[in-house]
Amino acid sequence: LFNMENIILQNNVEIPVLGFGVFQIPPQETEKAVLEAIEVGYRHIDTAQAYQNEKEVGNAIKNSGLDRKDFFITSKVWISNFGYEKTRTSVLRSLEALQTDYADLFLLHQPFGDIYGAWRALEELHNEGKIRAIGVSNFYPERLAEFVSFNNTIPAVNQVEINPFFQQNQAIDYMRQKGVQPQAWAPFAEGKNDIFTNPILSEIGKKYGKSVGQVILRWSIQRGVVALAKSVRKERMAENINIFDFELSADDMAKITTLDLGKSIIINHYDPAVVEWISKL
Repeated sequence: LFNMENIILQNNVEIPVLGFGVFQIPPQETEKAVLEAIEVGYRHIDTAQAYQNEKEVGNAIKNSGLDRKDFFITSKVWISNFGYEKTRTSVLRSLEALQTDYADLFLLHQPFGDIYGAWRALEELHNEGKIRAIGVSNFYPERLAEFVSFNNTIPAVNQVEINPFFQQNQAIDYMRQKGVQPQAWAPFAEGKNDIFTNPILSEIGKKYGKSVGQVILRWSIQRGVVALAKSVRKERMAENINIFDFELSADDMAKITTLDLGKSIIINHYDPAVVEWISKL
């Protein structure tokens, strides 16, 4: 049906360019959703401690009938578990919930709190073979620069919001310089700004016989960004993964560039009120 492409991270671990995200999928629906995602071809599954559905992801992988090594599993440490001891304990708990001996990727979910103590725990777990690659999430350029400057291990991945309305060109350029792989959450901007009926994206889609969602994911991977697509509808999951049989022209890529608003329409990590709100979650 399609030929999934992989990107090689700085430590030679391969990551599929398209993943299935389970953010906001209720625990009781997660196992079914992940099993369906696996059926249509996803092998890269992205969860987090904060999503409270690691166990259900683990169930789906166990019940898929496939080998653990066929999967790329990511989870993330929540800020309430930051700090060396707490992070170490929480990751081992996550592995238990996921019913696996190792995670392929573990991220620090937010750039707040004791990120240095938490990172030491991830480095150690990585050295012990419990995590194949370690990274961060929501670290905007100046936070990432500081983090890279004061740590021995450079994050393999930085998962941030990237979509046509918030293209993160400067952030991606900096990640490239440092060998950090950009990964996109909310590639569809959570449906905001009528993205699925956007005239530019719709017109490009018509040209290739593809949906707006497929155009967005294709644009993302052509920029070398790993994208996480979430859906609870099997036909949409299948549509999202069917993006390896066409390529957007340079002209169409340039047209999509014009949609950039240069800021998030979902959440502003630079706003002190947002930082305070996240810290209380």
